[in-house]
Amino acid sequence: MYRLKILIIVVFVALQAQGQIVNVESLRKVTDTSKWSGNVGVDLSLIKNRNDIFNITNRTHLQYQNKKNLFLVVTNLNFQQLDSSKFVNSGTIHLRYNYKFKPKMAWEFFTQSQYDAISNIDFRGLMGTGPRFKFGTSEKYKFYLGTLVMYEYEKSTETFGTNINRDIRGSGYLSFSLYPSSQVSVVSTTYYQPRLSAFRDYRISSETSLAFEIFKGLGFKSTFSLLFDAFPPSDIPQTQYTWTNGIVYTFD
Repeated sequence: MYRLKILIIVVFVALQAQGQIVNVESLRKVTDTSKWSGNVGVDLSLIKNRNDIFNITNRTHLQYQNKKNLFLVVTNLNFQQLDSSKFVNSGTIHLRYNYKFKPKMAWEFFTQSQYDAISNIDFRGLMGTGPRFKFGTSEKYKFYLGTLVMYEYEKSTETFGTNINRDIRGSGYLSFSLYPSSQVSVVSTTYYQPRLSAFRDYRISSETSLAFEIFKGLGFKSTFSLLFDAFPPSDIPQTQYTWTNGIVYTFD
């Protein structure tokens, strides 16, 4: 099931806010041949944080991979209705390139742009690079470690005006993918992103997904995401989480 491509996400129910770090680990498709792959999904969410929110999300993932190169494009566009009257939007575009120069080591480059009215982020731009390491050789149990450095530009709406930050951050992550059978998969990734000039200013983001096949081509997926930001924009809680449950239709 973990090699199948998601075509349509039918139903998603979310309980509380949205993460701000894109977890590309759950989107990578493993292959040794040159091929295109991807998925398009639509999420329907009911969110409870500072407001009652109804959310519609469009997710698109496009990837090209061969033995040494990986090109990845991820977009996430949201339309949200707050308290039956207010309307806000948010979105993320993430581009990533990997070059594998050894069987267990690759070099990554990425850039990302983001806006999120709920989290008071008018614009956040990222650009980073660094090595990615693979541990073990089993196809059923995979572990990865990434140690990247990135430049961040963030313009946020504060209580008394606008705040602009330009920082250099680390972006380390630990990821594992477990495939105990062809019908079950568990994928988990945790990111740690400190500001290099002040390590007390950091973000931790973790996402874990469990997916299993109900019938051939039809499965269920449950994902829990947690975000902690030591210094979020004004009036935004330090800790935010999302729990989504969905029915997915897949094909080879």
